[in-house]
Amino acid sequence: MQTTTHHPENNPLLDFSDLPRFEAIRPEHVTPAIDTLLAAANAVISDLEQKKNALSWDSFVEPLENATEKLSRAWGIVGHLNAVVDTPELRATYNENQPKLTEFWTALGQNLALFDQYKALHAQTEFASLSAARQRIINNAIRDFRLSGAELSDDKKQRYAEIQEKQAALSTKFSENVLDATNHFSYIVEDVAELKGLPEEVLQSAKNAAEKDQKTGYKFTLHFPSYFPVLQYADNRALRETIYRANATKASELGGHPEWDNSGIMQEILQLRKEEAALLGYQTFAEVSLVAKMADTPQQVSQFLQDLANRARPFAEQDLQELRQFAKDELGITDMQAWDVTYAAEKLREQRYAFSEQEVKQYFPEHKVIAGLFRVIQTLFAVDIQPQSATTWHPDVKFYRIEKEGELIGQFYLDLYARNGKRGGAWMDDVRGRRLTNTGVQTPVAYLTCNFNEPVSVDGVLKPATFSHDEVITLFHEFGHGLHHLLTKVNDLSVSGISGVEWDAVELPSQFMENFCWEWDVLQHMTAHTDTGEPLPRALYDKMIAAKNFQSGLQTLRQVEFSLFDMRLHDDIEPNSSNLVQTILDQVRNEVAVLTPPEFNRFQHSFGHIFAGGYAAGYFSYKWAEVLSADAYAAFEESAQQEGSTLSRTIGAKFQAEVLEVGGSRPALESFKAFRGRAPSIDALMRHSGMTLVAA
Repeated sequence: MQTTTHHPENNPLLDFSDLPRFEAIRPEHVTPAIDTLLAAANAVISDLEQKKNALSWDSFVEPLENATEKLSRAWGIVGHLNAVVDTPELRATYNENQPKLTEFWTALGQNLALFDQYKALHAQTEFASLSAARQRIINNAIRDFRLSGAELSDDKKQRYAEIQEKQAALSTKFSENVLDATNHFSYIVEDVAELKGLPEEVLQSAKNAAEKDQKTGYKFTLHFPSYFPVLQYADNRALRETIYRANATKASELGGHPEWDNSGIMQEILQLRKEEAALLGYQTFAEVSLVAKMADTPQQVSQFLQDLANRARPFAEQDLQELRQFAKDELGITDMQAWDVTYAAEKLREQRYAFSEQEVKQYFPEHKVIAGLFRVIQTLFAVDIQPQSATTWHPDVKFYRIEKEGELIGQFYLDLYARNGKRGGAWMDDVRGRRLTNTGVQTPVAYLTCNFNEPVSVDGVLKPATFSHDEVITLFHEFGHGLHHLLTKVNDLSVSGISGVEWDAVELPSQFMENFCWEWDVLQHMTAHTDTGEPLPRALYDKMIAAKNFQSGLQTLRQVEFSLFDMRLHDDIEPNSSNLVQTILDQVRNEVAVLTPPEFNRFQHSFGHIFAGGYAAGYFSYKWAEVLSADAYAAFEESAQQEGSTLSRTIGAKFQAEVLEVGGSRPALESFKAFRGRAPSIDALMRHSGMTLVAA
C-alpha cells in the first residue's frame, strides 16, 4: 500500500473531481499530496512572474486562483481531520507539513512581481468595467500584499517569513496542549450518593464513559458536555470545586503537566505579533488586525466596548447582588465562589421561573431540532434540504444537500457529538467555495461541527440525543455561518460566501439565526418530549422567555471583558514583561468585571480564539456583529406585526439577496444598509438583551 501513495493517481487528496474521499485518506497521503500541489502552484506562479501574456483577469488572476485553490482544499481536509479525529500519526504529518504551507503563503504574499501585476490591473482602464466583485478582489489583494510585507526589504521579508512560520507552529502547539490536557483529565466517582443533583442522563453518560474504560463508577472529563452539568447541577460542592479547578487551570503552569503549559507560548506569540506589526510600519498588532475589518482603530473598538460595559454594569451589579443573596438565603452559601456561580444561577432560575434547563432539554431530541432548523431555513430562503450519502470521517457524521427549484446549490457535513480526539467548541469551515469554472458552477460545501452529548444507551435501549436550549442556539449559530457560505451567488472564489467578508461582520448571519430559537411558531415545530412526544407547552415557553435575559448583564460584561482583554493584549506597546498576559487580564477585570474569578483561574491558557483561531485583536467581533444581527432581526420582528410570524419569506428573501448572496463582494456595511435602509443602531441589541432602562 505504501509504495502506491507516491503515485498522484492513487492519492485521494489529489482528487478534486467531487467531494473528499474520507474513507480512503490516510496520514501517509498527506506529504506526497502537499508536495505535489506546492510544486504545481509554484510552477504556475513562476510562469505568471514571466509576464508572458497580456495582463488581464483571465490571464493572471484566474490561473493563480486555480493553483492556490487546490492547495487550500487539500490542506483544508487535512486541517479538518486534525481537528476532528486527532491521532498521533495525523498530528505528526500535519506538523511536518504546516511549515511548508506557511512558507508558501508568506512567499506568495511577498511576491513583488505578482504585487506589481495586481497594481497594474488596478491601473488599467478596463478595471472600471470589471464586476464589483472582481474590483474588490483586486483591491483586497493589493491591501493583503502590503499587509504581508511585499514592500519590505529582502532581509525584513525573510524575518517576516520566519515570524509567520513560528506563529503557525506555536498556534498549533497551543491547540494541541489544550486538547491533550482536556483528553488527559478524568475523574472517577464510585459512590452515586456523591452525585446528588445530577440529571439521570448525565449520570448515564458518565457511567457509559467509565464502562468504556473498563472501570466501575462514573467518569467525568473536561469535555463540555461532561464537566458543565457538574458545575450546574451537582449538590456536592467539593466535586464542583475539583472539576472547576481542573478546567480553569488546564494547559497552564497550575495544571500539573508542564509539557502542556501554554504560558510561554502566549508570551512568544504576542512578541512575534508585535514584531510583525513593527516590520509592517504599525505601532501594534491591533492596528494590523483592524486594517481588514469594519472597525477603524483600537480606540474606536475600546470605546464601543466601554460604552457597552457602562450600559450593562448596573444590570450586572443587580444580577450579582440577587445571586449572592439567593445563595446565602436559600443554599446556605455565605461565601459564593466561582464553582458555586453556575449552580446557584441554575437554582435561582428554577425558583424564579419554575423550570430547569434539564426539563427544557427533554423537549429537544436531535431529530426534531434538525427538522425544525431545516424548516426555518426552507421557509425563509425558499430552499430544500435533503439527506444525501457521502463518505465521512466518522460513522456519526451526516451529509445533506441544499437545492433551489430542483437545482443543487450547496452541501454540508454535520458532525454533532463530542468525542476524544476532537477539538472542543463549535465551528463552521469550508470544504470548497462557490466559483464559476470552465465546466460550470462549482457549488459550495461546508463542515458544521459541534460538541454535544451523543445518544445514550439506557438498559440496552439507545435514547436519541437531546439538546439543551443553549445547544440549539449554538446549532442555529453555526448554521448561520453555513448559510453565508452555501447560499452565495457570487462566482468569484475570493469573495464568494464567507471569503473576503470583514472579520467583524462574519458573525452577522450566525448571530442573526440564533433569534429564531426564541420564537413560539418555530419551537412548536422543533420540540417533542422524549417520553410523551408532546411539543413544548406554552406555559414552559413563557417561562423560558421570561428567563431569556436572566443574568444578561453579567454575560455581557463577561464578553466585554474577553474582548477588551484581547484588544489591550494586542494594543500593548511593550509585550515583553514576563507576566504581561495576567497583568492585562487583571487590569481589565478591575475596570469592567463585577464578578472576578479566583486567582488560580487561567482561562487565557485555553483561549484558542485569540491564540490559535484567527480572532487575535478581533474577539470584539462577536459584540460588534451582535449589534448588526440584532438590528437585522428587528426587521423580521417589525414584519411579524403585520404577518403574524418572524418567518417572513419577503424579509427573508431581502436578507438573502442583500447579505447572504453577496458574500464578500462588497463592504459589509453596504450590505447591511442595503438590507435595512440605514446604518446599524445599538438599540435593538440592548432591547434583545433586556437591558433597557424603563422610565419611572
